[in-house]
Amino acid sequence: MGIERADKDASRDRAAAVPGASAVARGPRGRLDQPRTPRRKLLPDYDPEAFARLSERIARFLGTGRFIVWMTLTIIVWVLWNIFAPPAVRFDEYPFIFLTLALSLQASYAAPLILLAQNRQDDRDRVTQEQERKQNERSIADTEYLTREIASLRMGLGEVATRDWIRSELQDLVRELAEQQAPPRIEPGRRRDESDRPEH
Repeated sequence: MGIERADKDASRDRAAAVPGASAVARGPRGRLDQPRTPRRKLLPDYDPEAFARLSERIARFLGTGRFIVWMTLTIIVWVLWNIFAPPAVRFDEYPFIFLTLALSLQASYAAPLILLAQNRQDDRDRVTQEQERKQNERSIADTEYLTREIASLRMGLGEVATRDWIRSELQDLVRELAEQQAPPRIEPGRRRDESDRPEH
C-alpha cells in the first residue's frame, strides 16, 4: 500500500513538474498502441496521379488540330447567331462580352493544365535520361572491359608460336638432321691421291 501510494505521488510530482504532461497523458495521443483518429479535412481527397493523367489527356486534346477546328466553328456559330438571329433569342450582343469571358476562362484553365502536363512529361524525360545515362555507363564499362581483354589477347598471341613459324622451325630441324645423318662424300680423284701418297 505504501509503495503504491509513493508511486502515485511520484507520478503526480512528475506531471506537475512538466507543464502540459497531464493533458498529453489524458488526451487522445496518450496511448501509443492505438491509432490516432483521423482529422477531417476541409478539401476533398483526390488521387494526384489520376488528376495528372486527366490533365495530360486534356492538354493533348488542346494541342490537336481537332480542338482548333471545333473552337473555330463554335466561335463562328456564336458570332453569326448573335448577329443574324432574332433579337429575342440573342444571348450575347455585339461586343461579345460573354464570348470573351468564355475564351478567357478556357485559357485560364488551359494554361495550368498544359504546365502540369509539361511537368509530368519533364519527370518522365528525367527518368528516361537517368536510365539512358546508366545504360551508357554500363556500355562504356563493357566496352573498356572488352578493349582490355582484346589487348591482353593480342599481347598473349604475340608470345604464342604461330603455325607458319612452327612449320619453318620444323623444316630447319629436318634439314639439319638430314645433313647430320648423311655420310660424308669423298670425291674419287681425291681418294686416289690419298692412296698414292707415300707413307713416312
